[in-house]
Amino acid sequence: MSLALHYALRSDVGLLRPGNEDSAYAGPHLLAIADGMGGHAAGEVASAVAISAIAPLDRQNLADGDEMLDALAAAVASARDTLHDMSMADPAVEGMGTTLTAMLWAAGQFAVCHIGDSRAYLLRDGDLWQITRDHTLIQSLVDEGRLSPAAAANHPQRSLIIRALQGSTDADPDLGMHEAALGDRYLLCSDGLTDVVSDETVHKTLSTVADADQAVRRLIELAIDNGGPDNITCIVADVVDTVSGPAPVTREPVLAGAAAGGDIKSLLRAAGRVGADGVVPGSAAAEPQTSVNGFHAPAADRVADDSDQDSEEDEDPGAGRRHWPIVTSILAVLVLLIAGVLYAGWRYTQGQYYVSSDGRQVVIYRGISQKIAWVNLSSVYLKTGIPITHLPPGNLVPLPTNPTTLAKARQTVHRISFLYSCSQDQLALQQWTAKYAGKDTSPSKPSKTSKTKKTKSKTKTASSPAVQTPPKPTVPAACANQGAG
Repeated sequence: MSLALHYALRSDVGLLRPGNEDSAYAGPHLLAIADGMGGHAAGEVASAVAISAIAPLDRQNLADGDEMLDALAAAVASARDTLHDMSMADPAVEGMGTTLTAMLWAAGQFAVCHIGDSRAYLLRDGDLWQITRDHTLIQSLVDEGRLSPAAAANHPQRSLIIRALQGSTDADPDLGMHEAALGDRYLLCSDGLTDVVSDETVHKTLSTVADADQAVRRLIELAIDNGGPDNITCIVADVVDTVSGPAPVTREPVLAGAAAGGDIKSLLRAAGRVGADGVVPGSAAAEPQTSVNGFHAPAADRVADDSDQDSEEDEDPGAGRRHWPIVTSILAVLVLLIAGVLYAGWRYTQGQYYVSSDGRQVVIYRGISQKIAWVNLSSVYLKTGIPITHLPPGNLVPLPTNPTTLAKARQTVHRISFLYSCSQDQLALQQWTAKYAGKDTSPSKPSKTSKTKKTKSKTKTASSPAVQTPPKPTVPAACANQGAG
């Protein structure tokens, strides 16, 4: 028996987004989804860069598991280098990045590569399994036992990513092998689906809609019916027998989302990465040396022309008047130098991030929390959704924080959320102590049988009921180490 894939891919912009920042690829040997972030144009380019880097693996016919994992890791590193170069060339897109969930298929097994909060699911024998782990703040709290999965499903901060594919960080993806079986159905999707459609509904749809393309259509319809606040991209792939099916093997690759809107060069050009002629700005090829006559002149000719002009100036009694253009040129150079210094300073500030509040919630700002005259040197990078009422008491996390890297700013947000959870645990312990500590919670012993002289009847004193005491709340040791509780 020989196994292969029957797949379908679709992407929808949703109801609220101005453009599609998702990119996806589905081919005979590769399934991949990327969800861009960092603004409309930057998000489109970031996701397209990731898909462009990984799509060639579909044609490499890799079969060994280690080779497949190494190829995925190398593709991710290549995408990261491209994003880094683009961020260095244009500070305006420095914060851009993307999620990436990819599955490389060969000989009945998948090499899985995952970073961010896009997801991969497996439907096998009627049961649905999530085979990737979200790299989000909320998922980390679930892993630590700080938050239940039910509470995490509707948490306002569930989309706060702590690991993504970016040029500014070296976060590595999760890599692993997965054995497939005939009849397996896989779903790869962006959070535009899972944020508004429950796992139970996804399970029901994948179980009841047999055709892969119809299943993809139905999942996107469900997301749109629930508001469609984000781009929605889904791949459904069935593991089939190449001879008996039950569905035919799909052999044509499919692109969707931003990556399908044009080739990668045009997307990079839109972000200022390449010029209209396909040349990277600032390279030697982009700035050919020309003579004052507008054609490429030999160096000897240019020197001779300069010597002739100098001789003519020495013989010209009005040459002094030509000093004015020299003064003007010097002033122009000074202006350019000042502008360059100001630009370098501005570019430096745009590589800094700090955490503060906007009066209602905790916000990550890009820049520094200062003004020059009327110019504000910071802008909102990410509204975390954490209310300011969740800030830890005292001065454990003073706001605004000092300017630092984006990764450290995200760590500060994580610490704020963690300290708030610690304070809630400490409060629960204090309330329990005030109510139950020092009290005898065991049932009282019944008194012995007594007799009265008048009736000589036996009476028994009823035993008092046991006091039901809830378990004593605990405060993790990590809270004390952080200065909470």
